Amino acid sequence: MTRHANLRERHAARVILLNNQGHVLLMRGHDEHNPSRSWWFTMGGGIDPGETPQQAAIREVSEEAGITLPPQDLLGPILERTALFDFAQEHIIQHEVFYLAYVADDVAITRDGWTEVERSFVDDLAWMSVPELQNSPCEVFPRGLPGILANLAHGWDGTVLQLGLEDENTTIGL
Repeated sequence: MTRHANLRERHAARVILLNNQGHVLLMRGHDEHNPSRSWWFTMGGGIDPGETPQQAAIREVSEEAGITLPPQDLLGPILERTALFDFAQEHIIQHEVFYLAYVADDVAITRDGWTEVERSFVDDLAWMSVPELQNSPCEVFPRGLPGILANLAHGWDGTVLQLGLEDENTTIGL
């Protein structure tokens, strides 16, 4: 795939948020320039100036799901990756750290903190099981998320998984 030499580089913090049943809270977005393409992805986003990755992860979960996580409830980082993707007609390389947090099954979620940009491309917010992700017609990011979740079923062993570089513009299963 040909890419422009000018990639916007950014750093992000993401959270794998699990309930007591082992379901993960994910967002489903779409590509406005290719309406047939949609994907599930974890809570999270860019790290603001002066913010630590942990602070960004906690802020993003609050904004995207209305859930307040105490800092001590955030485990990790549990994995890292670099993602190449297009968003709003811009090529982006994003260095991501992922944390893990557990919440009760009955935790209330809300979309009240969504930005205008999120409202324009995010279609859903849902608790998903591993089989649901494996059978979803949508792409899932990070790509290995169902396997990662299966490995987390017995808890996190303290190892930081290195996913390396993932090009999200290369579709799979479509």
